[in-house]
Amino acid sequence: MLSGKTIAITRSQDDATEFISLAQDNGATPIALPTIELVSKGEKIVDEFLESVEKYNPDYSVFMSSKAVKLLFDTAKQLGKLEKLQLAVANTIVMSVGPKTSLTLEAEGIKVNHQPTTYSSVGVGEEFTKLNAVGKKVIVPRSGASTPFLKELLSKIGIDVLEIHLYDVCAFRDTTQWNGFRELFSKNKVDGVVFTSASSVRGFFEIMSKDYSEDVLLENLEKLSVVSIGPFTSDELKKFKVKNSVAEVHTVAGAFDEMKITLST
Repeated sequence: MLSGKTIAITRSQDDATEFISLAQDNGATPIALPTIELVSKGEKIVDEFLESVEKYNPDYSVFMSSKAVKLLFDTAKQLGKLEKLQLAVANTIVMSVGPKTSLTLEAEGIKVNHQPTTYSSVGVGEEFTKLNAVGKKVIVPRSGASTPFLKELLSKIGIDVLEIHLYDVCAFRDTTQWNGFRELFSKNKVDGVVFTSASSVRGFFEIMSKDYSEDVLLENLEKLSVVSIGPFTSDELKKFKVKNSVAEVHTVAGAFDEMKITLST
């Protein structure tokens, strides 16, 4: 069905292993496009999290990405504060946004108590509604580039939310890995692109705008299938005037399934 198709994803090679396997299994050629890089707020993030847990005494901790988990725990290991961090998190009821984040938490010795069926901020809100968590306190360690949607959603439910920003996001700086993609894109030989976050949309346009005018960029994107992993990513693409279809299941596998549908219609 996808034999001979070339499909890109806005993730680094390391983060795109699942996508690469799916594409190759279906006879497609995958391209990993690292669009963003994380800029950690530094060693202070561990103490900030530990102090916040102590002062705020949250009932729940919510992890919205595997990257946030990895950064927080890796920094704690470097500082010799892993056990303190594990204990602080284990003293809360842990919710993870989806399966990849859950696996990353479990690899760090953290038991995940809740995972929504819809892997998104909306799913987290639905899960808290089911839990009847009115009046409870929630700590969310995450990206400084996150939208206020989750905090506002949980506040409407009657939950007290404290967000800790662990890192900022910027466009990927070494774009030599993009050379092959640029060449194919210029010749309209890319069949589809999967966008995996709102930040990756912004990164993609920042990187590609250096070589293409807005008109040419949009014209070429119109000729291929664009799939967004979820509604926030879709909204960001719409801001750049890019038509896209949204994955029904907000995971890489879900986005790949959507790409299969769009490329076979």
